[in-house]
Amino acid sequence: MSHDHSVRHITFSSGRSIEVVRFDGRQEAPADGCLHICQDCNSELVQPVEWHATSDDRWELTLYCPNCDWTCRGIYGQEQLEPLEEQLDLGVEAIMRDLKRLTSANMADEIERFAQALAADLILPEDF
Repeated sequence: MSHDHSVRHITFSSGRSIEVVRFDGRQEAPADGCLHICQDCNSELVQPVEWHATSDDRWELTLYCPNCDWTCRGIYGQEQLEPLEEQLDLGVEAIMRDLKRLTSANMADEIERFAQALAADLILPEDF
């Protein structure tokens, strides 16, 4: 019995929403083995949202694309998951680089504003 399906959430302008479930007949991974690529919109942002071990070397994952709300559940072997893990690690590294840049830019901006406030005598002892 296959658990593979995709779910698309559609919200109408009235605020009502429906969930369309499509059973696509895939037995496991997409044919190209790229679990991080959405099968509907080709976005590279697919991420696991649920997972649990099913046997020694196999995992059941629910994959989700935040770009188009595509989801898919499947059972994958470790060899299929390694490229996905690599992509997730690269994503975490990119997020951390961006966080460091943003933190540095924010701190530089705060220091500049503080220096301007000091120069204009706008900092008082009771500010501390």
